[in-house]
Amino acid sequence: MLTTTTEDPSLTKVMQVYQADQQVKYLHLQAEIEVLLQHLKTVGQQKQQEKTLAQV
Repeated sequence: MLTTTTEDPSLTKVMQVYQADQQVKYLHLQAEIEVLLQHLKTVGQQKQQEKTLAQV
């Protein structure tokens, strides 16, 4: 017999914990992406400044 999460409270709890864990991992990855994008932007600006100074 199949049970759904609404019929089995222990299964519901496991699914909630699993979903919370996945959300934490997702938010961590999202924050890491933001840091890397900011670093990439900074490096690009530094290269542009170096290029501008080399032309002077």
